[in-house]
Amino acid sequence: MAQKYGTVLVVGGEGDKCRAVAEGYGFKDVVTPGDIIKDNNDTTPFRKLTQDETDNSRARNFGETEIEAIFVFADSRDWAGDQQIILDLLMSQHGRLGTRSETFDEGPPIFFSHNDIVWSTSHNLTRIGMGALRTSLEAMYRAMTGKELNSTAFGKPQIGTFQFATRLLQQWRRDTHGINAPPETVYFVGDTPESDIRGTNEFNASELSGTTWYSILVRTGVFQEGSKPAFHPNVTVDNVLEAVKYGIRREVEKCLQCKVQQLSEQQEAVIEE
Repeated sequence: MAQKYGTVLVVGGEGDKCRAVAEGYGFKDVVTPGDIIKDNNDTTPFRKLTQDETDNSRARNFGETEIEAIFVFADSRDWAGDQQIILDLLMSQHGRLGTRSETFDEGPPIFFSHNDIVWSTSHNLTRIGMGALRTSLEAMYRAMTGKELNSTAFGKPQIGTFQFATRLLQQWRRDTHGINAPPETVYFVGDTPESDIRGTNEFNASELSGTTWYSILVRTGVFQEGSKPAFHPNVTVDNVLEAVKYGIRREVEKCLQCKVQQLSEQQEAVIEE
């Protein structure tokens, strides 16, 4: 992505943190909503930058800037302002703010780092997350243009995320233990059935996994006891520690069963002789 796109808008997070993350990934020209508001205060009528936000935002003439892609790196802290800016770009001519495309198919692509509709916080009920922002943008884009928004979400439950994790596990085993293969079984622990469990189960059922992915749902997050998960895990436990203990017990039992099977085969061989 960093090699493909030049000037990019990065949305989400606190202050200038996501810009620093994007630059760390190798993006050469990163702008934020704060930069855009600093250039034109009328961009978001109900939001004005604080002094700290003004100091952290970079001066730029966006009338001469073409933004090639939009990345939502983290949850938005200002839905109204961020969505206004994103929609302006999506409906623009080649990512140039202040323009409107006649066909609404000239704007930059938009990417989301994950697609969770809700997530668990200290509140007793789940809170809306980045997936909800994506859904909201799609609805507004449809209402304003009559067209469907083509967006891309990474993270769970997308298959590519699990393929990447498999490659990393194989690399770690090769570098650490000299074993150039992924683990026979990967235990995936999560608290969200719609992303964690769904992604694990679908990847395990696909021809791309090359290993067994075993889903474990914990009761400490989005999933609440008494509700029926939309996607069923292999097992449900109370917390992450219990999930680790379960995985260890299961592997020990598999090992013992394997040894029993070997002893049985050896005894049969001796009897035949």
